[in-house]
Amino acid sequence: YSTKNLCRSVTNSVDRRAKLEYSFGKLLNSARVLSAKRFRMEVNMKTFQRILYGGDYNPNQWPREIWQEDMKMFKNAHINSATVNVFSWAKIQPSEEEYDFSELDDIIDMLSREEYDIVLASSTGAIPAWMAKRYPEVERTDYEGRHHKFGHRHNACPNSPVYQKYSAKLAGKLAKRYGSNPHIKCWHINNEYGGECYCENCEKAFRVWLKKKYGTLDALNQAWNMEFWGHTVYDWDEIVLPNVLGDGMENGRTAFAGISLDHKRFNSDSILANFVGEREAIRAFDKETPVTTNLMGTFKGLDYFKWAKEMDIVSWDNYPRYDTPWSETAMCHDLMRGLKDAPFMLMEQTPSQQNWQAYNSLKRPGQMRAQSYQTIAHGANTIQFFQLRRSVGACEKFHGAVIAHAGTENTRVFREVAQLGAELERLGDAVLDSRNEAAVGIVFDWDNYWALEYTSGPSIDLTYVRHIHEYYKYFYDRNIAVNMIPCDADFSQYKLIVAPVLYMVKDGMAQALETYVENGGTFVTTYMSGIVGQSDNVHLGGYPGPLRKLAGVWVEEIDALAPEQCNEVVMHNGKSCSCGLVCDLMHLEGAESLGVYGKDFYQGMPAVTRNSFGKGHVYYVGTHMEEQGISGILEQAAMDADVKSEISDGNGLEIVCRSAGDKKIYFVLNFTDQEKHIPVALLGKKDLLSGEGVTEETVLKKYDVFILQ
Repeated sequence: YSTKNLCRSVTNSVDRRAKLEYSFGKLLNSARVLSAKRFRMEVNMKTFQRILYGGDYNPNQWPREIWQEDMKMFKNAHINSATVNVFSWAKIQPSEEEYDFSELDDIIDMLSREEYDIVLASSTGAIPAWMAKRYPEVERTDYEGRHHKFGHRHNACPNSPVYQKYSAKLAGKLAKRYGSNPHIKCWHINNEYGGECYCENCEKAFRVWLKKKYGTLDALNQAWNMEFWGHTVYDWDEIVLPNVLGDGMENGRTAFAGISLDHKRFNSDSILANFVGEREAIRAFDKETPVTTNLMGTFKGLDYFKWAKEMDIVSWDNYPRYDTPWSETAMCHDLMRGLKDAPFMLMEQTPSQQNWQAYNSLKRPGQMRAQSYQTIAHGANTIQFFQLRRSVGACEKFHGAVIAHAGTENTRVFREVAQLGAELERLGDAVLDSRNEAAVGIVFDWDNYWALEYTSGPSIDLTYVRHIHEYYKYFYDRNIAVNMIPCDADFSQYKLIVAPVLYMVKDGMAQALETYVENGGTFVTTYMSGIVGQSDNVHLGGYPGPLRKLAGVWVEEIDALAPEQCNEVVMHNGKSCSCGLVCDLMHLEGAESLGVYGKDFYQGMPAVTRNSFGKGHVYYVGTHMEEQGISGILEQAAMDADVKSEISDGNGLEIVCRSAGDKKIYFVLNFTDQEKHIPVALLGKKDLLSGEGVTEETVLKKYDVFILQ
């Protein structure tokens, strides 16, 4: 209908023709958006008719008599899926022109006969030895300028034409051979993308990327502030990569943060191009099966929001440390869900023990089960392990597995895996059509991540993820749902937006935030916000730059406190708390002071402020406060925004809601050391795991889980 109306408007007028093209472009874009949304819904709600339960399986590492033994044991563990072919390039392609799929044929046939859902990997995470020998330029050059030889993984230069050619070719051959198999439920490209390369290929590609971005050298010199130290470049060929042979400094920083930032963006784009190349090779033969690659939570190296736009479904590998707070793990799940604002896949977790961290503790009885349900609660539609059978050798031989080196079902880990598998079978598709909804958005932005940690000063201890988590934890502790959102999100979807250490404010964001607050939104930001633009050049006119009008404050100076130093914030309600790291020395420009510094020469200056802006409010936290101080500010901001917990009295339990229309499913998990009673608001609801209703006598011990509807 809209197209017909537009077509009736066609005239020879240049202006009207331009308007028509613009309107038609918007119409097409809307169609693309709707199509993408529909495809995401189909991917998440139809492709997986059940929760995928399985993980990385490497029968190619074992004699064939073990395979049938595996099939029997997997069935007893209620495993229904397997991820295969993750690191098999060397076996599939033993030489440049030779391909041998015979063993993989047998593996796919076996899994298909046994009715497993298959996640088929492209196997391009590590190149074969013949490639490194014949084309040594395919190997990476590191930050120190050393060109690597064959070995390890992620060992290929992302800008190597050789790697690009053969990785895409292999992906295409796999899709042509197996793409019509209905048991193939997902394509898994490469594995845990990451790393950097500083070779001549990358340097040339970097120059091309920069020329496309800036257009002219004048624009580049200005963006990087190359007048500093007389670093002006007069020719594109004079640009060098930011490693130790050029402007590199300690901790991976460089003398010009703008160069480092652009290199991080370029490297992320370069590796993403590898993913897209393989995806398109698959799409030539398989138009429908979703394509993913396993991400790694808050991994610094790649801009996952940009990557998610190229992925049909997000998947990730969850490997918390022995002392990782449960709130941090929950935040990572919410981030992975937030990348596409859609359910995701858990591609890897260990059934018990990791091997590559400094301290690799066993998971305590019940811990793996509780961790798995926390993952589903926050948006996962799969639970997958690395690995299904423990490797006999090499660096991951002590990494946990469903089947241990003993090769028996008579282990604690196997029994726990089987218990969870049986429960997921009973759960069926009850949660697959549900989603997580939230009134709070926390901004997570890789440009800010990179910029904050690459800048020189004011403190080496300014780390991005730590500060995001400190603010996330307030909502986690109170069972208030959170979406992790990008800088260009639709802020109007949320009652409350929180953006800690929003160091870099890019074009358009300040205006979007002003509109959001003017229309009644509540916005919270902190010290080290509004400082620079997208090239790490300072917004002139006083901190917090483009947020100054919105926040109603001017930050004149920033004091940096060493770890042994501290100050305090004295709130106007009489409470006080310790603070440190950085302290903004600020002046009020319309905002009201909520608390002042208690010590030092800036004693009495405002430390925390609240500004009325249009129909909404802005909170500015000028220093790094301890937890109780952060909680007090966020409590007031939540009241302004009318943000409340779904279950007001959580009793120290983690409670997460997934909903589909009027249907609400509550995940109730006990990660504390004490027994806990079910909150009153949930009494009488049915537990989908046991089939029983919960009563006042219902108690959760540590790691107990209820799924209530």
